[in-house]
Amino acid sequence: MTEKKTVSRLFMCIGIIFVTCLLLSNLVAGKLWAVTENITLPAAVILFPVTYIIGDVFTEVYGFKKARTIIWLGFACSFFAVLIYLLTIALPHPGYWENQDAYATVLGTTPRVAIASFAGYLFGEFSNSIVLSRLKVLTKGKNLWIRTILSTVIGEGLDSVIFITISFWGTMENSVVLQMILFQYLFKVCYEVLFTPVTYFVVKKIKKAEGIDTFDEGIKYNLIRG
Repeated sequence: MTEKKTVSRLFMCIGIIFVTCLLLSNLVAGKLWAVTENITLPAAVILFPVTYIIGDVFTEVYGFKKARTIIWLGFACSFFAVLIYLLTIALPHPGYWENQDAYATVLGTTPRVAIASFAGYLFGEFSNSIVLSRLKVLTKGKNLWIRTILSTVIGEGLDSVIFITISFWGTMENSVVLQMILFQYLFKVCYEVLFTPVTYFVVKKIKKAEGIDTFDEGIKYNLIRG
């Protein structure tokens, strides 16, 4: 079937959920989770993998071009949120308000971390979508689990390596940085694998509700348009 040129209510609702999960993930990323005595992960790992699952749904049902729109929308909303956070932190506060430092700690970010977050997101999400799209054509729409897992292995891998490397390389021992990359990557991939039955269920329901099942045959994977 060919992709619809209109945007349905269901598409908009899923897009809102995607952006919400992305913004919340960025907001809670500064909280560290002591999984074990030797393993520490950012709290965002409990929610950020959901954006990849939703990204899989967009690409599988609506195709790469519409998934691309949502990925850029998520980027724009995240960038806007960071600007607003920085602006509100910079606003003068009354002397009796004692929460400025706490507020800045939670919502503030350094240029290095912001660049790392945006770069990891774009490389990860786009690679995830492109790989899933190509595999769908090659497998003729069969074995969804292979497509979702392989695309996640690549997408989450790029995201983890790019984000943690840019954020922390040179600020701590290299072995610690590599350990952070490994544990965060494994957690995200396992997350996707465990949620595969949910992905199957959601994809099936949305395809039926929308009456579409897009195959990206012969398209150019231009990240901007086309």
